[in-house]
Formats: sequence, structure tokens, C-alpha cells
Amino acid sequence: MNNIVVAASRNRHKIEEIDAITKKFGMHIISRDEAGVPDIEITEDGQTFEDNSLKKAREIMKLCGQITIADDSGLMVDCLDGAPGVYSARFAGEDGNDEKNNQKLLMLLEGVPEEKRTAEFVSVITMVYPDGNIITARGECRGRIITEPAGDNGFGYDPLFVPDGYDRTFAQLTAEEKNSVSHRAAALEKLKKLLGENMKNREGNED
Repeated sequence: MNNIVVAASRNRHKIEEIDAITKKFGMHIISRDEAGVPDIEITEDGQTFEDNSLKKAREIMKLCGQITIADDSGLMVDCLDGAPGVYSARFAGEDGNDEKNNQKLLMLLEGVPEEKRTAEFVSVITMVYPDGNIITARGECRGRIITEPAGDNGFGYDPLFVPDGYDRTFAQLTAEEKNSVSHRAAALEKLKKLLGENMKNREGNED
């Protein structure tokens, strides 16, 4: 029987990616709308991905009373001192979008040679239980930023990011390929191990 987990995110792409991976762990992700969570905006004002992920999961869990999962992720470019980082979604401003964010990134990297265009995608996934238990998992995917968008799949900075070991961007990979190497996949793999340890601890405490 699948365990129902509420996604704090309203990003359909993120929910689909997480659900595709968590199905293997016996979990079924439903959106906050499906869970009947009120239409509220959670301000992502944390200094780290961990801060924002925990805040989103905790706030939605309080509203629905069910296990909640939140992901905070972004791109960190080495030569930009880790920018855009936690500001990845609003890099080009509050009224920005994926295209504007990508344009700003390319503008900042104009003239930067390929060997210095290294970057990593980061995903921090937090699962919050109604009893206060918290599980946090972080995943990274190293790669580089190319000079112009390529590919029609994915979202965000996917058309600009080529993961190490590949010659195609995230947006050129199939969903299955991306889900096997992405930062979110790495975080969910860690989450799987942490869930197993958590279950053993709970069973041990009940003995």
C-alpha cells in the first residue's frame, strides 16, 4: 500500500520528478491542492536550501496534518561565487521566468571560457511528519553551463546545464535519463536510506 505524502511545491514539473522516483519507495505524492491546502504563498527567505525546504514542508504540514515533502533546489555557478543559489527561481526578479533567468545567467557568463563555466545543481528534500519528526536529504549534480540553450525537455536552467559525463543538457535528456543522474535523484536516494533508518529506529523504540 502506498503512503500518501503531500508535496509542498506547486511546481508540476518538480512533483512529477519526485513522484516518478518516490514510487519506487512505496510513496505516492499528491499536490497540496489535492490535499485541500489553502491557497497561500510561503515566503522563501532562508539563507540556505535547507532553510527554505524545511520552512515549506513544515508550513504545509501544519495546514494539512499529513506527511509533507518539500524540495528547495537551485543552480550554483562556481565563477559567480555560487549564484544564483537560493535565488535561482527569481534570479531575474520577482516577475522573472525561466527564459529571463537563463538570459541573465548567459549575460553574466559572457566571455567566460568553458573550463571556468563549472556549476552544480543542488536539491534539498525535507520530509516533515505530524509528530515533529524531520528527515532532510541533500543531493548535488556537477556539470557545466553552455553558451546557448539546447533541448525542449525539463524546466528552469535545464537547457543550459550539461551534467558531467554527458554531452547533452538536462533539457535534451529523457525524463528517465535525467531522473537517474539529477540532483533531485541523488537527494531522493539519500532520503530512501534515511527513511529506512528512521523506520528501524521507530520499530526499535516500540520494542
